[in-house]
Amino acid sequence: MRVVEAVAAALMVAETVILLAGVVSRYVLDNPLTWSDELASILFSWLAMLGAVIALDRGEHMRLTALVNRLPERWRVWFETLGALVVCVFVALVIVPAVQHASSQMDITTPALEIPDGLRCMSLVVGTILMLFAALARMARHSSVGQVASALGVVAVLAGVLWLAQPLLATLGNYNLLIFFVFIVGACVAGGVPIAFAFGTATLSYLALTTSAPLGIVVSRMDEGMSNMILLAVPLFVLLGALIELSGLARSLINFMAALLGHVRGGLQYVLLGAMFLVSGISGSKAADMAAIAPALFPEMQKRGSKPEELVALLSSTGAMTETIPPSLVLITIGAVCSVSISALFVGGLMPAVVATIAIGFVCWRRARREPSIDAKRAPLKTVLRTLIIALPALALPILIRTAVIDGAATATEVSTIGVAYTVVVALITHLCGQRIDPRRIYPMLVDAAALSGAILLIIGLATAMAWALTQSGFSAALVRAMQSIPGGAPSFILVSLVTFAILGSVLEGIPAIVLFGPLLFPVARTLGIHDVHYAMVVILAMGMGLFAPPMGVGFYAACAIGKVSPDRVVGRVWGYMAALLVALVLVAFIPWLSIGFLPKQ
Repeated sequence: MRVVEAVAAALMVAETVILLAGVVSRYVLDNPLTWSDELASILFSWLAMLGAVIALDRGEHMRLTALVNRLPERWRVWFETLGALVVCVFVALVIVPAVQHASSQMDITTPALEIPDGLRCMSLVVGTILMLFAALARMARHSSVGQVASALGVVAVLAGVLWLAQPLLATLGNYNLLIFFVFIVGACVAGGVPIAFAFGTATLSYLALTTSAPLGIVVSRMDEGMSNMILLAVPLFVLLGALIELSGLARSLINFMAALLGHVRGGLQYVLLGAMFLVSGISGSKAADMAAIAPALFPEMQKRGSKPEELVALLSSTGAMTETIPPSLVLITIGAVCSVSISALFVGGLMPAVVATIAIGFVCWRRARREPSIDAKRAPLKTVLRTLIIALPALALPILIRTAVIDGAATATEVSTIGVAYTVVVALITHLCGQRIDPRRIYPMLVDAAALSGAILLIIGLATAMAWALTQSGFSAALVRAMQSIPGGAPSFILVSLVTFAILGSVLEGIPAIVLFGPLLFPVARTLGIHDVHYAMVVILAMGMGLFAPPMGVGFYAACAIGKVSPDRVVGRVWGYMAALLVALVLVAFIPWLSIGFLPKQ
């Protein structure tokens, strides 16, 4: 694993350098490098698979743990063992198809570098083998022989029952979709199996037991889903989020807003809200966004009389509304899998976020009125100006990113590279000016960014395979017909979408839910005359509410963990914020101008 981490960290650096060289060559030297994007794409496949291996070894793949964590210790460990065993079975079954896929791609030569495309696809072979070792190693570290044996027995019995039931399954038609993509996926997710592998296991089982399709389709579709050039922005924006925290830019923003508003009653609540608005969505993980901001503000807020449960409720609600803020990775994912302009999504996402921020700010204001007056003094103008000057580089970064993409000056991938370079330069300047950066944090940061990127991209890859299976079954066409026939037209369709994606968001988070259902429902929205950008904003806000609304929302429990407060104490406080978000969601859903009013006229 140390070797895998070192290679992944090197790939993160190489991707950034290669893409930055391409940007400089194209825009500065007016001499595009014909090979840069191609080489970046090849390395990207390796980075995605090795990052997924690291995430698996660390237990950092996205999964639902709220149910399993309520069980006694020995049952928790048993479900961990069962989850690792499911991963072992899945990756063991796709190793041979991955080898066959890579071999078939050896006959295809890349246009610029003129090397076999199979060298890129070998990343799937190496990645699946390493994931098998990583899953076995986790079982060896955490599970007893008895737990492994009992989990193996359960998996064997279930597999045997499904195998013997093949004649019955052949008569069920599309009812098999309920068995494999509802019950099996639901059972895996509820049992703590990483979401990506829950998708992959269900898809593989469905194809093997109910169709004559070769299992290699899972690998080829996974490769197709993970190799989309637009998704190159994912690891770079994840790295950018880590660099913002490492360089001190995030803290400088917080210090400036605290100096500006810290004396106001409830002022630090507004600072928390503003900080989440400015830096959220870049890291690719809402948990990472919350973890970067909460420790900087919570101690001071508690000193001024704020209750911990109130702070966590506010943190949870701000997390629910930030995914429409560019350059959110959910926006990039929608652009990639639903064929929507990323530039248009970046423009359209700002106003819905402003509406949600105002709604939450109103609740903060109402609650602050009931709090006792604070004795904090207004910061001197000199302090405000000093913190403003220090925060200027941080304030300029989101403006730089959003302006470059919105104006069409650079693609999302290119602007992420520019953002990384900008942040590195700022970090070096601040380091030379005395704000020392510990160089020992750089390598772990690169590895962490690779792991998070791999976890995200593996979900996209296996959800793409699952979506293909659903499409081939005829489910997609049936779903489209059903949604088109909903009485009431577009308004009813939007209401159904709100409920559907709120439920999906509570279990799957944004990216896997979008990859799975976005390609199915966005075409329906188009046929009903709903603008792609408008529908995207409605879907994202609905998923955000589902993710952070108790009792099912996994993001809600992440916020409680970061704030170190029992969920039982927070539940009563969070509903006021959720009600405000619901009002904002309804406004965005039924006033399309909020999403598309600032788009360039066609």
